[in-house]
Amino acid sequence: MSTSVDPSVPGASNRKVDDVADENLTVPRRRIIMASLIGTTIEFYDFYIYATAAVSIFPLLFFYGDEGSALLASMATFGAAFVARPLGAIIFGHYGDKVGRKATLVGALLTMGIATFLIGTLPTYQQIGLWAPAMLTILRFCQGLGLGGEWSGAALLASETARPGKRAQAAMWPQLGAPFGFMLANGLFLLLATLFSYDSTATDLNDPFLVWGWRLPFLLSVIMVAVGLYVRLRIEETPVFAKAMESNERVKAPIGEVFRRNWWEIILGTFIMLATYGLFYLMTTWVLSYAIGSAEVGGLGYGYQDFLVLQIVAITFFAIFVPVAGRLADRFGRRPMLIVVTIAIMIFGLTFRYWLSAESMGTGEDLNVWQMLAFLAVGMTLMGLTFGPMSAVLPELFPTNTRYTGSGVAYNAASILGAALTPFVAAWLVQASGVGAVGLYLAGLGVLTLIALILAPETSKKSLYTEAAK
Repeated sequence: MSTSVDPSVPGASNRKVDDVADENLTVPRRRIIMASLIGTTIEFYDFYIYATAAVSIFPLLFFYGDEGSALLASMATFGAAFVARPLGAIIFGHYGDKVGRKATLVGALLTMGIATFLIGTLPTYQQIGLWAPAMLTILRFCQGLGLGGEWSGAALLASETARPGKRAQAAMWPQLGAPFGFMLANGLFLLLATLFSYDSTATDLNDPFLVWGWRLPFLLSVIMVAVGLYVRLRIEETPVFAKAMESNERVKAPIGEVFRRNWWEIILGTFIMLATYGLFYLMTTWVLSYAIGSAEVGGLGYGYQDFLVLQIVAITFFAIFVPVAGRLADRFGRRPMLIVVTIAIMIFGLTFRYWLSAESMGTGEDLNVWQMLAFLAVGMTLMGLTFGPMSAVLPELFPTNTRYTGSGVAYNAASILGAALTPFVAAWLVQASGVGAVGLYLAGLGVLTLIALILAPETSKKSLYTEAAK
């Protein structure tokens, strides 16, 4: 594909088109930043509070059977959202490419917000039997639909209103929603567990935290959703999309169009995101289960609340390096920057056995806390560097009239391959071959991402509008 570039702006997006977007932008840029950031923060907060509850609360309240079976059933409902995310990308992408970014983003936020609030109101298995897990699964599926439609819309809102040459820096704002949402979700659960003196190993269903305390993070999300709606209703359509609609570039079926014309870009985008997803879910979901697991199942025996504190500290490195990544991607280009980071992720994976083996790390009370914190900090630093530019990279692969759908499908297809499978594969590898095999798995994901990056075009100078007209 050809692109239109203004040579007077080294490393910039197309000067003419981006200046048009800049001149036509009547909404204050800080409002656009807030609209893209607060939405993804809310969506990821909603997504993560479910993940936290699924480990230690939902197995007791919504599922019947022994401890292991209940946990597996709870984690299965957690995985339902990953199945829903590509579907959400298709549904919301259809309207995002036909109706507009603004209205679709409001719909995605409401879908996630209502589902999350309703989870906090659900009766338990002890109260209504099998209807409880059934309704929980349906609402979790709706959470996945909302998140599937949220990310690409927020990324487009930021990237399609960017200043010339600063698209990756502008597009990094919705990426900050992931670490911010994680900190809010886990920080609130940690605070409530402390206030209620809740022990994650407790099984007394009359414990106040299990009766009503766990519901608070879900119910309080309605406040954040209200703020998010207020901000998003005060923005306008992106100039790039508005220009495309003026030129009558709307397509009847965006999903069919993007698979017909841009199937290769969907494949590239999916595998470009693969190592990013694998790294994140190894550094959050899997490492938590590995750290707090007993030595009998190959874990380190670390305290649940103590390890959550380490994760919250480490996630700050994620947040810090997201904007750093945006600057690097604008200065050096998307591909060179991401190739270097992906190689670093592969090297990091090869060192897992030196970081995390029981012989190196210790177990239980003898656990080397500083070594664990250093491991988490390195992983989260790499996560910030690889995740930061993605909200520019994936949208840049697609034309305007199918960009919402195409970037959303690629992003969420990668979530199935890199996120939904990774914690389970990693847990099995620990049992079968030891923790070093988990690192080799991450390195393998890195190889696939590296191949995709080598095959992908450099898009930092690509016009976000003129490409749609071809």
